[in-house]
Amino acid sequence: MTVINKEKCTGCGTCVPYCPLGAISVVSKKAVIDQAICPNCYVCVRNKVCPFDAIEKQEIDTFIGQFQHIISDPVETTEQTGVPGRGTEESKTNDVTGRVKKGEVGICIDMGRPGIGCRLRDVEKVAMAVTSAGLKLEGEDTTPLAMLMEDNSKGKIKEEYLDTNVLSIIIEGKCPMETFPEIIKALKKVEKEIDTVFSLGVMVRVDENGYSPILEQMEQLGLPKPYRGKVNVGLGRPLVDE
Repeated sequence: MTVINKEKCTGCGTCVPYCPLGAISVVSKKAVIDQAICPNCYVCVRNKVCPFDAIEKQEIDTFIGQFQHIISDPVETTEQTGVPGRGTEESKTNDVTGRVKKGEVGICIDMGRPGIGCRLRDVEKVAMAVTSAGLKLEGEDTTPLAMLMEDNSKGKIKEEYLDTNVLSIIIEGKCPMETFPEIIKALKKVEKEIDTVFSLGVMVRVDENGYSPILEQMEQLGLPKPYRGKVNVGLGRPLVDE
């Protein structure tokens, strides 16, 4: 965690605009870090923003504090997944992993953003909504979020973590193609109940003509037509026809 050395701090305020969640402020001519907001991203420390070296690191002695730091600091790597940053490849390497099969839809719900952040309480609301609609969440070997779950099959996060603030985190899972409309309906409902933002990523396998019925389903559901995407051509490890 980061703290302010009051003896070194001059209250100049140079550090304030660097915090991506606004956790730093100046009170009584000294900088203060609100630990309830700080995501342990170490942006302020890593970039040496204080001209007087008043921002210092202290050992993070809790699991959730270490979790915050690992998924918020892009130079860290999640041990369980072996992936840096937020610890998940978001199904982007499906040509190698084969996680999403034909007839399935991979769902990536990217919650929060630097400048906004999100509480895990809101993450739980979304996770429980989509699992109730039929989404099967990925496990610990794929996504760090699973490490916080009391019941991964229901999207239920352990109670003691719900007030934790993070820069962003990804809810990732998959469902049969016919379940996709129910997932979207659940997202449209729960988006009105949370105090943050999220973006939706959809991963599918296409046929030999590059077609997937998901595009038609999205249009029927009133979703805007995708204007960007990524195509995996299967050069890493060609998959069996499934």
